[in-house]
Amino acid sequence: MRAPRDSHMLEATVRSIEDLAASTDANASEREAATELATALKAIHANTTELLAHKKQLEQVNNWFQIALDNMARGLSMFDAEQRLIVCNRVYREIYDLPEWLTRPGTPFSELVRFFCIRDTGRDGPDDIEAQRKWIAKHVGELARGESFSHTQHLSGGRTILVSNQPLPGGGWVDLQEDITERRRAEQRIAWLARHDTLTEMPNRFHFHEQLEKALHCLEPGQGLAVHWLDLDGFKHVNDTLGHPVGDALLKSVGRRLLQSVRSPDFVGRLGGDEFAVVQTGAIRDEQASSLAERLSRLLREPHYILGQMVHVGASIGIASAPDHGRTAAELLKNADLALYRAKSMGRGVHVVYQVGDGTQIEARHQLESDLKSALREGQLELHYQPIVNVTSGEVTSLEALMRWRHPTRGMISPGEFIPLAESTGLIVDMGAWALQQACKDATSWPESVRVNVNLSPVQFQGSSLVEATKDALAKSGLAADRLELEITENVLLVDNANTNEVLRDLRQLGARIALDDFGTAFASLSYLRSFPFDKIKIDRTFVRDLTERKDCLAIVHAVAGLARKLEIHTVAEGVETLSHLNLVSSAGCDEVQGFYFSAAVPASEVAQLLPLCRTKFAAVGLNTALLADASLPKAARTLLNCTRPAESVSVCTRLVS
Repeated sequence: MRAPRDSHMLEATVRSIEDLAASTDANASEREAATELATALKAIHANTTELLAHKKQLEQVNNWFQIALDNMARGLSMFDAEQRLIVCNRVYREIYDLPEWLTRPGTPFSELVRFFCIRDTGRDGPDDIEAQRKWIAKHVGELARGESFSHTQHLSGGRTILVSNQPLPGGGWVDLQEDITERRRAEQRIAWLARHDTLTEMPNRFHFHEQLEKALHCLEPGQGLAVHWLDLDGFKHVNDTLGHPVGDALLKSVGRRLLQSVRSPDFVGRLGGDEFAVVQTGAIRDEQASSLAERLSRLLREPHYILGQMVHVGASIGIASAPDHGRTAAELLKNADLALYRAKSMGRGVHVVYQVGDGTQIEARHQLESDLKSALREGQLELHYQPIVNVTSGEVTSLEALMRWRHPTRGMISPGEFIPLAESTGLIVDMGAWALQQACKDATSWPESVRVNVNLSPVQFQGSSLVEATKDALAKSGLAADRLELEITENVLLVDNANTNEVLRDLRQLGARIALDDFGTAFASLSYLRSFPFDKIKIDRTFVRDLTERKDCLAIVHAVAGLARKLEIHTVAEGVETLSHLNLVSSAGCDEVQGFYFSAAVPASEVAQLLPLCRTKFAAVGLNTALLADASLPKAARTLLNCTRPAESVSVCTRLVS
């Protein structure tokens, strides 16, 4: 408050002297002296006022500077050429937890270093002080080169500090301190994620490849190793029936067992999906590799207790050894994969060692896939039709469309060979759309009382085109929607049940009928009868095949037929191949039958002959079992009962008439 008061006093003095200079009582010399003094005092007053303003501005700038320093995200400290502290900010004090008295201007750098070392290590002996002196000398020497540099400090509390040092002209330096603890942790996490599977926390394919290359590089002459590529048997069924949480927990359980089963030099990785790999070091003979593979298979076959449930899986294993089957990671993994493909083709729980020529199976599969892509475009696919017969009237109520592939060089290829391939590659979507179009078109030439059944793949439900494809097939063919019966297997209902039911409802709204095929072969079959109001269920052939030998099969057929009748659902018994089968499923209460007893699947051109022949064959059944035992029954009549093709039946019927 003194500076303003002094300024006012100076102003008053100037006014008094000016009054004196203007006074008539003073002589000329006094007035002149007073005028000069007043002028000088005015100049002093002006300079004083300007200095006070500058001082106020400087104080404001200093305040702003300190605020800016204390709000920096990094720590800052500045030292002069005598290694004494000029200034530091709040973050600097907080990083090193320094007391305020130690961060005042003029504090020697050595005292700061000593304080930090005492608190961090608890030591302050002569050797410690000497070590500090040497470090400071080295630090100052690096600064003397005039180039900025940085170093990392790891504090005892677990924090990591990046310190950047910038020399100043004329000596001294500025330090910037950045806490990079979280950044380093994130970098470490990213590096870990790049090399590990997050679910099992095992090395992923990339890291496994790195480890394998390193192991191969370290092999000495006469040494070897084996790569075991494992694929879980039955994992998809577990995932589909028990859900993804159980599937994920199962993968973790498998990973733990594999890690516990190998020696310390060996290593394990998850290659993706339900595939794992093990590198067995020191394996120089196939017998050693096979021994480990058997132990791994046995270990994985033991029950897994997952989320309160007992789960069973196995493993197929392909083995490739170094150096015999490859000298690089890429070669070994490729050949182990080829061996795995052969192992899976031999059945579940099999392990095989790579053999030259294993790649031919893969090449054949790729060729078949390429040919299948051309098959639809070039008209090589056909639909054959198998009749479904009413057990009361003997009339054909519907014909099931079954896809066939007439290959230009291989002839007819089994559906069991190309349908799974079509599903795994997604080709089944276009093939299924074609089947709908062709089946609806063919059915328009049949009697209106005969429906057409078309099988749908689970893959077709994964997209959004199935309903539109069905609608398009009905529109283009002009077939009444209630003459189209769409068959799904229980596997369709295992995946994304809500979406599947929505698609089924949309198909039902079009007017199509929905049948549940292969009933009884999947988990929780009965629950599916509640999930959707099916028009028909088809009892799987595995129950019909053993009807005459196993009482439990007959009991199951009776139970399913009875349950369906109460639910007002029609039943079809599949796989009826003999008269005994027909009699048993009829007495069990099945409404319709399908199987070789009446006919195998025939080309569309033979359907017109097939319909009356099925009625003739059913009428022949009326001769009853007792009549069949009569030796006087014509041999041709006996033969008719076992005919499975229209052309064969025509020949027999001609002989009967003549």
